[in-house]
Amino acid sequence: MRISRIAGVILILLFANISSAVAQDTWSLQRCVDYALQNNLTVKQQVVQKRLADLTLQQSRLQMIPGFSGDASAGYSDGRVASLSDNQYVNQSVFSASGAINMQANLFSWFYQQRTIAANKLDAQSNSFLLEKARNDLAFNVATAFLQILLNIQTVNVNEENVRLTNSNLDNTKKLVIAGSVPESNQADLEAQLAQDSTNLVTAQNNVILSILQIKAYLNLGFEIPFQPEVPANIGNLPLAPLQEMAPEMVYSAALTNYPLVKSDALKIQSATKAYQASKAQLYPSLSIGGNINTYYANNYYDQYGKTLSFHDQISNTYKKSIGVTLNVPIFNGWQQRTTVAKAKINVYSQELIRDLDNQKLKQDIYTAHANAVAALQKYNASSTGVMAAQKAYDFATKRFNLGLMNTIDYITTQSKLFRAQVDKVSAQYDYIFKMKLLEFYRDQKISL
Repeated sequence: MRISRIAGVILILLFANISSAVAQDTWSLQRCVDYALQNNLTVKQQVVQKRLADLTLQQSRLQMIPGFSGDASAGYSDGRVASLSDNQYVNQSVFSASGAINMQANLFSWFYQQRTIAANKLDAQSNSFLLEKARNDLAFNVATAFLQILLNIQTVNVNEENVRLTNSNLDNTKKLVIAGSVPESNQADLEAQLAQDSTNLVTAQNNVILSILQIKAYLNLGFEIPFQPEVPANIGNLPLAPLQEMAPEMVYSAALTNYPLVKSDALKIQSATKAYQASKAQLYPSLSIGGNINTYYANNYYDQYGKTLSFHDQISNTYKKSIGVTLNVPIFNGWQQRTTVAKAKINVYSQELIRDLDNQKLKQDIYTAHANAVAALQKYNASSTGVMAAQKAYDFATKRFNLGLMNTIDYITTQSKLFRAQVDKVSAQYDYIFKMKLLEFYRDQKISL
């Protein structure tokens, strides 16, 4: 009993944060997913990337608007300068100021700007799908972590039942030892078994704590905040699509339509193609128009009577405007632009390779998930049969042990087989659910429990 009490204290300490959460509201899977989508750091990073892509698109569109700029300057000089009235050099101090307004607009550049806008628009759309993928992946990861908590809780229940059975057997054996019906070694064997079972229970309960920490990381929830999962009444009643409806080629075909990464890759290729066309446009001459308005003032600008002209008169007299058309013909710049075009063309091919690799990995993952689901179902069926057989063997062993017809070691071995079979069944059941939910996720890009 001493070992049992020590184990109980340890369990209470390790499981304290879960027990304290009982008084709190529970977390359903839907609540976990909703909270994660609002607070997860990885999703927030992808939101930032989408905003950057949107700003790049906005800026490329604004480049279509003619550019306007204005400048003003003022200065003071002292020494030999030319008079603005008669162009004679004199020694004097001069204050001067000037102002100008400039305009520049592109007339024709072989659709460079339009193709750049198109490339940036496609890139922004691609980032939208990457954000959708990040959200979908997060929802699936949260659901997987949630299921892992439920599995660990079920494992705790099995371990608790095993400890209870061992404790009950130990109490009965102590009475038989006092009565002299069985040797004292039987009691020692059961006490050792209780210690092992208690250790297994501590490990199982710690696994619950660790899995809760995992889901808190996905949720970006404070690790000190209590978390009590909403446990379904019967995990076996969770809706699962029939395995025969999850043929890998069917799932892959659906994924090619629904999977955000597939859509993102397609847009990336289109964006790279537009960027390649835009870079080619810069190999050809471009035509632009520009205009300028400027004026000038200086205190050494005199009228015919030798007086400094007024500010208004000087501005009127020096006012000048101009307009012109510029033809820019690229002749030689060290093959820099041709290298840019070659790189843009290679980037199109690179994006196509990325698409092919992503599709190949998607197909491999789906076929792997399907094979694992088939194996998990077979394992679950086998483990269910194993539990029934182990339970029957344990029931017979209990009767024989109570009659003194079985030694303690053999009885503990039979009990351990039942315990192992129960754990294997629980694990196989959840493993099958994991695999089927993964296939459903690939097919529908949705996750539900």
